[in-house]
Amino acid sequence: MVDYVIETRNLSKKYSKDLVVDSLDLHVEKGKIYGLLGKNGAGKTTTMCMLLNLTYPSSGEILLFGKNPKKYSKEVYSKVGSIIETPGFYENLSAYENLKIVSKLRGDFDPYCIKSVLEMVNLEDAKSKKYKDFSLGMKQRLGIAAAIMHNPDLLILDEPINGLDPFGIKEIRALLKRLSHEFGITILISSHILSEIENIADVIGFMDEGVLIEEISKGDLHNKLDKFVEFEVSDVDLAVMILEKLELNENKDFTYANGGIIRLHSNLALRDKFNALFVKSGIDVRKVNLCEENLEDFFTRMINNN
Repeated sequence: MVDYVIETRNLSKKYSKDLVVDSLDLHVEKGKIYGLLGKNGAGKTTTMCMLLNLTYPSSGEILLFGKNPKKYSKEVYSKVGSIIETPGFYENLSAYENLKIVSKLRGDFDPYCIKSVLEMVNLEDAKSKKYKDFSLGMKQRLGIAAAIMHNPDLLILDEPINGLDPFGIKEIRALLKRLSHEFGITILISSHILSEIENIADVIGFMDEGVLIEEISKGDLHNKLDKFVEFEVSDVDLAVMILEKLELNENKDFTYANGGIIRLHSNLALRDKFNALFVKSGIDVRKVNLCEENLEDFFTRMINNN
């Protein structure tokens, strides 16, 4: 039996006449990094706010650690850390001083714990540096430090890499993987940056206009990505004519684009045969590449088919 840390059943949220989240069935497995992927306005933040009890569902059910958070609120949310939007800290205080305030407000102040989490997020050398002098990446890492000081089992992060430069993204990615793999923290992370979710997540949930289109593991995802052979030829019209004579166009088995590109979507093992036919017909074949669609193309295809 799969152990889900987060499970929702027909979860919906409506504001006035706008259905922002529509019958969401979310399944976040223990110990996994789950990437909730969607364009801005897809309903990701609203979903996370409902999970954190920051806004109430219009209908449906939420289970955290297998329990109803309405009935077991203190028990459940004591095991959850989160960042929704930009973390707020005092500008003129250091990393250590800011975390000291957070921990005292929680009632669990422990100097060793603060030192430990600062080391964990690679801010131990900046513990005395004022927050106003932090880079955006450092601010995000301090936010994560505040979210994990109480040793949560679940971390919910809304767009934690938004606005970061490539180095900052790399730092956050490495940190989250470490929290998951070394410390066993289950992570739900939302983003509209497709490539980054692909790099970090074990499971990806594709969301569009409030609807969860599909949940898929990274391994299964690559089996679903469209594979094709790309030919770069000197005469596209003649190449198309040859493929049409082979009746490959009946099931839209090939497409073509600018720059003399033809993409063959079936019979990939016969690419050498097609290449030979092109050459025999006097077509210069400049390149033959076996390709796979990227996550962005796959996401676009799913939205268009939804």
